[in-house]
This record gives sequence, C-alpha cells and structure tokens, in this order.
Amino acid sequence: MKPMGPIPPEFAGQQGMLTIGGRAADDLVAEAGSPCFVYDPAIVAARVARFRAALPGVDLHYAMKANPFPPLLAAIAPLVDGIDVASAGELALALTAKAAASISFAGPGKRDAELEAAIAAGATLNVESANEARRALAIGDRLGRTPRLAVRVNPDLELKGSGMKMGGRPSPFGIDAEQAAEVVRLIVAGGADWRGFHIFAGSQALDVAAIIETQAATLALAARLAEEAGATPPLVNLGGGFGVSYFAGDVALDVERIGAALAEALATRAAILADARFAIELGRWLVAEAGVYLTRLVDRKESRGETFLVVDGGLHHQLAASGNFGTVVRRNYPLAVAGRMGEAASEEVSVVGCLCTPLDRLGDRVALPPAAPGDVIAIFLAGAYGVTASPAAFLGHPPAAELMVGLS
Repeated sequence: MKPMGPIPPEFAGQQGMLTIGGRAADDLVAEAGSPCFVYDPAIVAARVARFRAALPGVDLHYAMKANPFPPLLAAIAPLVDGIDVASAGELALALTAKAAASISFAGPGKRDAELEAAIAAGATLNVESANEARRALAIGDRLGRTPRLAVRVNPDLELKGSGMKMGGRPSPFGIDAEQAAEVVRLIVAGGADWRGFHIFAGSQALDVAAIIETQAATLALAARLAEEAGATPPLVNLGGGFGVSYFAGDVALDVERIGAALAEALATRAAILADARFAIELGRWLVAEAGVYLTRLVDRKESRGETFLVVDGGLHHQLAASGNFGTVVRRNYPLAVAGRMGEAASEEVSVVGCLCTPLDRLGDRVALPPAAPGDVIAIFLAGAYGVTASPAAFLGHPPAAELMVGLS
C-alpha cells in the first residue's frame, strides 16, 4: 500500500458526499458529465487574502499558465495586481480580463507577431535575450509605439529544493545575470519604457528557509544589476516558487514566515531599490487547491491479486496526477470516493484511467473505502496544470468539462 498526499483542508473534514462550493459532487457530474474539473473561486479568494495579509505592500501577479479557464481568470483578475502570460493566445485571453498595463509576457522564442501584439496592446515584454530586445525595439519603431520592456534575468542562484530549478545554470530562459545590465542599457538607449527585472529561480518549493534565502539573494542581485545599469527598476518581479502539498509527507508552506522575512529584507534594501515596487508571481499556489477532478468508475476488476478501479478519465485530462508531468518518482495525489468522504479505508486499490497505456494510473495501490461502478472518484489539487497541461487529444477520447461553482 502506498500513501496519498493530504486532502486539502477545505475538503478534508467532509462526511458523506463531497461538496465543492456548496454543490454535491454527484450533482455536478450529472450536470457537466464525467469526467469534469470543478473550481471553487472562493478558495482562490481566500488564498489571495492570505497573501495580502502576509505580504502587505508586495504586488501579486497571477501566472495564468497554471489555469487559464476564462470564468476562473475573470474571477481572479480583479483580485490581483497583474497577470503573467507566455503566448499570444494567453495574451489575448488576459486582455479580456485585465488592462494591458497590468499584463507581462514572458517565454523564450517569442515570434515577431507576438512581440508586435504585446507592443501594440501596451503589455510589458519580459525579454529573454539581447536579440529579442533589439527585435522589440525595431518593431516599436515600425509601429510608432514605445515598447514596455523588462529584462528577464537568468540568476546566478537557484531555489534549493524546488521542483523545477530556473536559475544557477545554462538556460533558454532569461538573460544571464552577467549580461543583464548591458541589455538594460540597450533598452534605455533605444527609447523603450524600461519596466524593470523579472528574476525567477525555481518553482514548487516547500522549503521555507530556501525561499527566504532565495528572495534575499534575489534582492541583492536586483540591486547589483541596477547599479551596473545605472537605473532604478520600476518593478522587480521576485518570481514565485510557492509550492503546494501534493504528496504524503509534504508540509503546507508557511507564507506568514516568508512574508515576515521579506518585509525585513525590503526594509534594509539597497538605496538604488528605494523607489522600486516588488511583485511575486504565483500560479499553482493560488489555484491548485481550488480544483477537483471528478471521474466516474466504470469497471472494477481483479488481476493477479490486485484490484483495479477503472474510471472514464485519465492522464489525457489530468497528466500531473498520473506522475507524468515533471515528477521523477511516481507518488499519489490525494483522492477519495466522492460519496464516502470520512469513511475508513478498507481496501487497497489502483485507480486507472481509460487509456490504452500502463502510464494511465491515477492512484497507485492506495487505501480507499469500497467503490463500485457508478461511483465518482475525486482527485484533489486539480486546479493547476490540469486541462491545458495534459494531452487531451491522445487516443481520441472526449475532453473533460470545466465548470466553476460557488458564485451567485
């Protein structure tokens, strides 16, 4: 038997039928069909409120790659200070929810058409190379528009313990710290509106001490680069990296401790950063716990002493839960029999999807209450990197529905 991650606190204490945003899981499946993703924006709003209380004076940006579902994006946009996008498609969607001046566009390999769309709209481009900065300046000249350009820095540091390290090594992302000031001078000399630095060292970190250390080092790096460039950055995006508790043994992040340490670091920051604003960019920490993936059990079978619960969903909708989205060792997300919340687990089962591949395993030898065909299985922490991060077209199965609950 293998352990599961902890069920998020918003759902962990429920008894009987699982409810999401006040709606019963079986009713939601009857309405939307199975499988489906269900999002509760009240959970996101509570996350935002917690961030505001813990980190007053620090801007909050939403990394919409975590979940771009339009109704959810529309609910989040008024609560945050900015939206960070990584494609022209995301940019177009973000513009339906937020003013262009509050949108930033990162990512290597931006096509000229994408640079043009961002400049024409008035969004900030986080340039990833000196060549991209030159291209943006040339496009701005051609359009007769002043481009808003920030420099994404490949820092000479990494976020220890992060699930995905984004600094301290050769990278297609950002401009090496040793070259960043030169690119700032190029941008300023070219007549662009320099918007500051974007410094991202890693993601999915649960080590509070490592996050605190990285934020302090990022502030020092921003000050050093500003001194080299001879200009105060209007904004320093400190990245994000706040992790969530997907797996057994994970401990929820102490954001209040992070906030206290950052406040102390900001209070003693270098003089050249005195007039800069600071932002933290978060995706999964804001939305992961707000989503539940519901999928109906279609078959129950025994094979060589193992019990398999076969559901009508799978990795084509929720790749991350199958362990095939950046996970080195396959571990179990929290899941439950939706109609038996709070019941004691009495059998060991593997929850598998409907795809013709052994990779399609959503729960590996987990302990659950008895389940039969027709029951609904709930997979938690499905609000981030679900639908749009999964191979929906694989084997031609229909897409999962998405719906938002809890709003009048």
